Amino acid sequence: MNRPSSSNQANPEAQVRSAQVWKFDPDQPPHQQPDYLAVEEPLQIEIDGQPWLTTMRTPGHDQELAVGLLLAEGIIQSQADIVDLSYCQEDANGNLLRIILAAHCKFEPSAEARGSYANSSCGICGKTSIDTLQSKFSPIDDDIHIDPQLIAQLPGRLQAEQATFQRTGGLHGAALFDLGGNLLVVREDVGRHNTVDKVIGYALLNNELPLSHTILMVSGRVAFEIIHKALAGGIPVIAAISAPTSLAVSFAQQNNQTLIGFLRGQQMNVYCHIKRLIGEENT
Repeated sequence: MNRPSSSNQANPEAQVRSAQVWKFDPDQPPHQQPDYLAVEEPLQIEIDGQPWLTTMRTPGHDQELAVGLLLAEGIIQSQADIVDLSYCQEDANGNLLRIILAAHCKFEPSAEARGSYANSSCGICGKTSIDTLQSKFSPIDDDIHIDPQLIAQLPGRLQAEQATFQRTGGLHGAALFDLGGNLLVVREDVGRHNTVDKVIGYALLNNELPLSHTILMVSGRVAFEIIHKALAGGIPVIAAISAPTSLAVSFAQQNNQTLIGFLRGQQMNVYCHIKRLIGEENT
């Protein structure tokens, strides 16, 4: 397979745009000053020569984003399913990514999926049935235990690695940690679902799936799509600074995933499968 090139990596200057803004402040009259904006651009993905999806994203780690999406959709399972993964050389903007799948994948894009558009908040882009998605991935099976004090440290570690967010205030972040709290990978994007696709895509491209001994930390709220993507990657624990939705909780409960929300300081809400934090005998 064509390995991710340096153009796949995040160029901090390509992720921001400068702008002049009018600043209103109670301590001084309105005045102009420079500011930075998070970049949002389209990425068109072709599969086997056919347009599959155009998704909005922050440039950088595009190949990870693409394979993370393919894994979540159940189209691929490992790096062996990908023959080639490269940018279109005729596209000077780097916004067209071409993927050739192995013959055994037998992918045939439907009329609905071919050329479809997804905005930066889209999570599941080709499927409409949750039952269809559920049937592709088995519930998590593990016996891990994690210190709650370790969990409490993760938001600060994620934020410290969000360099572009610190400049713009406009990007979501996601990170994978091992059970000792060591950072494995962090990604930023204008779409919170994209950040999860990127970290899982990173793991797939480096033959690190399943992620059965990791913790996924996300900077925003948790909807169903994020739990589903974590299940596709084999992630047993998902932690978030903000709230989960009802469907996210029920899906995590069904698939033996520990879901933590409102993780702020020493406080957190554990919505299901607390056994990984306090032990089976206490649940």
